[in-house]
Amino acid sequence: MEVIPAIDLLDGKCVRLYQGDYNQSQVFNDDPVAVARQWADQGATRLHLVDLDGAKVGHPVNLAAIRSIVEAVDIPVEVGGGLRDRDAVAALLSTGVRWAILGTVAVEKPELVAQLCGEFPEQIIVGIDARNGKVATKGWLETSEVLATDLAERMAQLGAAAIIYTDIQRDGTMQGPNLASLRDLASISAIPVIASGGVSSLTDLLSLLALEPQGVTGAIVGKALYTGDVSLTEAVRAVGQGRWQDIPPDFGSSAFA
Repeated sequence: MEVIPAIDLLDGKCVRLYQGDYNQSQVFNDDPVAVARQWADQGATRLHLVDLDGAKVGHPVNLAAIRSIVEAVDIPVEVGGGLRDRDAVAALLSTGVRWAILGTVAVEKPELVAQLCGEFPEQIIVGIDARNGKVATKGWLETSEVLATDLAERMAQLGAAAIIYTDIQRDGTMQGPNLASLRDLASISAIPVIASGGVSSLTDLLSLLALEPQGVTGAIVGKALYTGDVSLTEAVRAVGQGRWQDIPPDFGSSAFA
């Protein structure tokens, strides 16, 4: 399972929001490029970037910072926030970003998702952000009547490469992921599901690992990395490629050898 550090961009800075509330933001670093390098050096295999300004206004805002991050690290980057039309997605991918994450348009313009999946195969991820099981849009400022499970099934049919599922009520709270909702979503989705929101400890990541057979292939971790509650290096060792339980023990000269 991939452990994917989150870098949320607001006014060009690395921040975290509490339950998606723009009025409850905490700045962790003024230099998101330095943060990206730090996570790459500690073993991250990809980065998750969110253009919070873009999500709010409906078009990418932090492209310069995103481009700088892509150029600074040798691992793939996925980006969401404000991607509401074809030109915005094309401009983002032209910076070297590996995956574009679509949110609001998945609800409002599914035909656009289908078009983009065809034009940019394996580069379109759909972000499903849910509040009480219903999909939120426009930077979490509005809640639709669309069920997250229904949207996941539809997006898989349209050719999305993966789904990122965020439980808004867990995001930034350090209360642990919503395992029941993730299990329901993964059981319906025919494509990989990446968990987001609430991870606060290695125990949370290990609990997510139990859902890997159902198709939960990664976990985005944000606040817990910045507060030090989760060590990225230890997290990668615990649940990532070559995790502890997959490595045969070295008994040396032990009688058990």
